[in-house]
Amino acid sequence: MKRNFTTGAAVGAIAAILAGAGGYLAHAGVDNGAVNQAAAVAAPGAPGSFADIVQRVAPAVVSIDVEGKAQPAPAMFESGPGGDDQDQGQGQGQDGPFGDLGRMFPQLRQGPAPKMQATASGFFISSDGYIVTNNHVVEGADKITVRTKDDRKLTAHLVGRDPATDLAVIKVDGSGFPFVSFEDRAKPRVGDWVVAVGNPFGLGGTATAGIVSAIGRRDPAESNYVDYMQIDAPINRGNSGGPTFDAYGRVVGVNTSIYSPSGGSVGIGFDIPADVAASIAHRLIADGKVVRGYIGAQIQDVTPEIADSLGLPGGKGALVAELTPGGPSQQAGLKPGDLVMKIDGRPVDSASDLTRQVALVRAGEMIHLEVRRDGHVETVNIRSGVRPDQPQLARYDGGSSAAPGGHARILGMSVEPNGDTGLTIDSVGADSDAGEKGLHRGDVILQASGHPTASAADLSAAVAEARRDGRKAVLLMVARNGQNSFVPVAIDSAKG
Repeated sequence: MKRNFTTGAAVGAIAAILAGAGGYLAHAGVDNGAVNQAAAVAAPGAPGSFADIVQRVAPAVVSIDVEGKAQPAPAMFESGPGGDDQDQGQGQGQDGPFGDLGRMFPQLRQGPAPKMQATASGFFISSDGYIVTNNHVVEGADKITVRTKDDRKLTAHLVGRDPATDLAVIKVDGSGFPFVSFEDRAKPRVGDWVVAVGNPFGLGGTATAGIVSAIGRRDPAESNYVDYMQIDAPINRGNSGGPTFDAYGRVVGVNTSIYSPSGGSVGIGFDIPADVAASIAHRLIADGKVVRGYIGAQIQDVTPEIADSLGLPGGKGALVAELTPGGPSQQAGLKPGDLVMKIDGRPVDSASDLTRQVALVRAGEMIHLEVRRDGHVETVNIRSGVRPDQPQLARYDGGSSAAPGGHARILGMSVEPNGDTGLTIDSVGADSDAGEKGLHRGDVILQASGHPTASAADLSAAVAEARRDGRKAVLLMVARNGQNSFVPVAIDSAKG
């Protein structure tokens, strides 16, 4: 079965999968100690009912209505029998991407930007009106309206957002709002009961229950800053940005994406854990944005084969693959092939672990890396820079596993610059969307989303831009046997 990760954003609805961090309900006139004491008597196993929990926490959960301008999508082909119900930018026509469509060489054109209206979820984290939700919920919004459980409609403004973790904070004017507080102590275990409360399909105040299915998931949104919590409590379009609670009424996650072959819930949802959501929310409230440390090194996990080749007993650490020319790591003397084992004395478990730890360092501070080089342990001192935004990073390293301008694997294809017209496809994954669309070895990618693809970095930048804009596919201009055609290739883990 083809894997399809989506946040379900569409005109009129936004995917609903974001669960808040471990906390308790607070309200003017409510004794938090009494609330916690009452929660403590809940059975650690399956509760007889979730009613008390939902009644206690639901007032802090809100529905969010967003209005704005949708990003115009390039029109490749005319709509087929499905008409407007077809996904823009993904239709192949009835004969496949290289068939006689009668539209083989359409010019990219953009229609007027339609009005975007979407509905999602969020939750109060303070009595004075701060609300946590998803970045993809409010990105590009011109108007944000919050609907509370007691049917009040309040206008909200954006405080800050962090695309890297898909988190955002908005605020409404007022005081005395019921809220939930983040508690880093609420660390759920696989098998623990959870309750998601949100606004699926615009049906506000909806609660669904399930268990924690897994922790430490890294694939859903390909984020270097989040190890996601997987839950099977049903979450659907409109749940995005809403909280997930444990059996004691503590927020343990923020819904952000689902795995679904159909777009609806199949019992596999992903939450941003409470500790990450708490940290990011507080930084957004304080500064309006999240500034991360940066060392300018492309790193990868240590596989068992790599560990064996290095003579290591385990697979811990992060292997340096490439360095950004002139970046902090290159200036400090870090080298490709170095194995980073510790950062500032703390063990490094994986590439994503190192990335997260570096991100917590302030720009200008010294970072001390303990590395294994040629069988010896050395210390490399790097002065942290400011992590560039995603488009800049794409220009630096292409967002791929290859050196800038070199061989890379992107969109399930292995590509390489041909030094002349574009990127030559060397191989295509049999289970990739590119393979299903008919792309194969020898095809040449000339453009991606209208931009020339002279290097792997160009293609990765186009993919990153499409993902950031919420598109499900990137449009490739492909040359085969002297003939050019446009082929939409789906982006795995597309943000909605």
